[in-house]
Amino acid sequence: MRLSQWREKYNRYINKSSIKQKFSFVTFGTFSILLLLNCAFMEIKDLANIRTATIEGLEAVATNISFRSGSALNLDDRAVVEENLRVSKGLDYIDQICIYDTNGNVYSRLAKRASALVFCPVYSDVNQSVLGWFKVKISAPIQFENKTVGLVFIEADLGHLYWGQLNVLYCLLGILAGASVFTYLLSLYLNKNIILPIGRLVQTLKKISIDKNYELRAQKSNNDEVGLLIDTFNNMLATVDRQNKALVEARNRYLLLFDDNPSMIFNIDEEGGIISVNKFGARQLSQTANRLHGFSLFDFVHPDDRNEMRHILNMCAAELDKVHKLELRLICVDKKVIWVRGAIRSTRQTNGKVNILLVCEDITETRKLNEKISHQARHDELTGLLNRSEFDRQIQQALLSAHNNRTEYALCYLDLDQFKVVNDTCGHIAGDELLRQLGALLKKQIRQDDLLARLGGDEFGILMRGCLLSQAYNACEKIRNAVQNFQFAWEDRLFRVGVSIGIASINSISGNSIESLKEADAACYAAKEKGRNRVHVFRPNDQELASRQGEMQWVEKIQQGIINNRFCLYGQPIVPIDGREEGLHFETLIRYQDAEGHIIPPGAFLTAAERYNLASELDKWVISTLFEWMAKRPGFIENLAMCSVNLSGLSLSDETMLDFISEQFNKWRIPTHCICFEITETAAIASLSNATHFIRTLKQQGCFFSLDDFGSGLSSFAYLKNLPVDYLKIDGLFVKDIVDDKVDLAMVRSINEVGHVMDKKTIAEFVENDEILDILKQLGVDYAQGYGIGKPVPLAQL
Repeated sequence: MRLSQWREKYNRYINKSSIKQKFSFVTFGTFSILLLLNCAFMEIKDLANIRTATIEGLEAVATNISFRSGSALNLDDRAVVEENLRVSKGLDYIDQICIYDTNGNVYSRLAKRASALVFCPVYSDVNQSVLGWFKVKISAPIQFENKTVGLVFIEADLGHLYWGQLNVLYCLLGILAGASVFTYLLSLYLNKNIILPIGRLVQTLKKISIDKNYELRAQKSNNDEVGLLIDTFNNMLATVDRQNKALVEARNRYLLLFDDNPSMIFNIDEEGGIISVNKFGARQLSQTANRLHGFSLFDFVHPDDRNEMRHILNMCAAELDKVHKLELRLICVDKKVIWVRGAIRSTRQTNGKVNILLVCEDITETRKLNEKISHQARHDELTGLLNRSEFDRQIQQALLSAHNNRTEYALCYLDLDQFKVVNDTCGHIAGDELLRQLGALLKKQIRQDDLLARLGGDEFGILMRGCLLSQAYNACEKIRNAVQNFQFAWEDRLFRVGVSIGIASINSISGNSIESLKEADAACYAAKEKGRNRVHVFRPNDQELASRQGEMQWVEKIQQGIINNRFCLYGQPIVPIDGREEGLHFETLIRYQDAEGHIIPPGAFLTAAERYNLASELDKWVISTLFEWMAKRPGFIENLAMCSVNLSGLSLSDETMLDFISEQFNKWRIPTHCICFEITETAAIASLSNATHFIRTLKQQGCFFSLDDFGSGLSSFAYLKNLPVDYLKIDGLFVKDIVDDKVDLAMVRSINEVGHVMDKKTIAEFVENDEILDILKQLGVDYAQGYGIGKPVPLAQL
């Protein structure tokens, strides 16, 4: 049937209809058309809203899973990853969720619907999201510590959501058909009971559209089709409201992660303009997030760091998606300066613009702590001056400058005089306070470019730049006078101290820092040797300093010799002058064997050992080595009458020496009556109480003692009554000339007589010929020792 025929038939029907029928037809037709159009518009709009809300929900789910799975995927914790997938349990329109690792392999999968029988697509097909009307595919990178460790992929089917909405439309159409019949028959009644409720429904719909308040509901008047329509409409609103609240909750969770993340997150453009910033970042800058919009990041970057920031932004623009590290200072609104460390990355948006993401953290406290640790590592804790290690580093820099630029430096070594008096009388607290005050005093005496350091104990160092030795000498005299005139008050007492200063030059021909310090230290020691509280300049041809340096070189040799057994033991016989047989009696002597095998006598190193407190360790080596040799020599101890072992004055004051000797006796089972310890007269007199205690303790165990070099101490006889020794060794300086010198003869005679009166046996040293031996025999001396009796030989040759 043609359109013209339909139009003619319609006109004929209208012409025949009554006014009531026309009104009912017009009312019904108009209402039907409006209701149909309204339903169609609302359905299309709801379908669009549902699609948009569902896609946003899927993106939020993908972001949530990505955020929560970063650490677990990085740690290969599959259980946690699968637990994170279950957050989407309530979204039944999701077909499947796939987690990929960095290699593109499927790490975990969750199928949400029974109909989702497909498997996860290959990694290369899921890098981008696909937002169709029915099929939606969402992908999001999984990151951990600004590094991509995987990918989350979500596939969803929105068809059943649309069909749910179409069912509503079908209901509306059914109601429309029923309403048409009743409208046509009961137009007046229907006008009242249908048009009015629909009008109210339309008003509710308008209000919802304007206010976006999905909690509003249409008012139901009757339980007819209109009432059913309103119920359906209200149910639809409830569904939309639930979905909307779920989306809002997901959005709030995202904003919570974004705004309250304890990192400063900036979204900026290529010029540094702030597009957005999270609340935490705004608070760090003492500002609100909204007020920062429109500002440039350069408004907050420290002026000294702006060039670096521009350079980084240029690199971001040139290298998209590459992460760049940065560390700089930001100036807050309240002028407070904070240090931040972060990462910055740029991406290109779909509109072609470059978007830059900057994530950073406040490291101000860490920087302050590092600076404090660095300062403490370079400075002395007590005085605040440079410490020894930093001073060594500065000396090395000075040597480098002297060699390259021919700059001359003066290195000064300062050692306080009489500092021990303050420490011993008032305690270490007073000593520390004195060092602090002297450190401040010394700092005032030097130039601004000079370096002052505390080298340890009561020793200080000064490095003077561009300073000749003559200038350094005058400056050090000024420092010495300042220290000498300084008075230290502690409680009700006043103290004065002095300072001995050694100066060495650092120039283009200087060696290393150790040699330079040794030269200054040797000059300082020379100043002390000359009477303290004076300045001494190191000269290469200074014989006194050369001797001092020779001793210093022996320090390392002695230490290494003890460790590597470079020392060896010799023995020199001691024989009774009256010719009686007593068995083997000898004195143990020490020698040093160098790398070429040469034997070096003790006179070369014993002075250095005494001066640098190594004599006690050397004595321990002799005792342990001697006892071991004797214990491992079958029949030796049975033929031994007496073995003499020398002990230094330092060993008498060593608190560990007595226990060490007892341990060696027990370890090697050496008879104590076979050992005679020799101590010099000067060492015994210097520490009479320690010597007496030491001798008495070992004599109680059965050992013997001999007083070596007797007669050299001038006041020997006054102390002899208090020293319970068994032998007196008459100083060889008296013995060697007794044939020709009557004074020496008288000295030997008196020493021998006093010794015998005190029931002590006498031993004469330096017996070099038979004439001396005959005189000693006439005097009644008990034993003789010397080259005329027997030269020192290795122990094995005794």
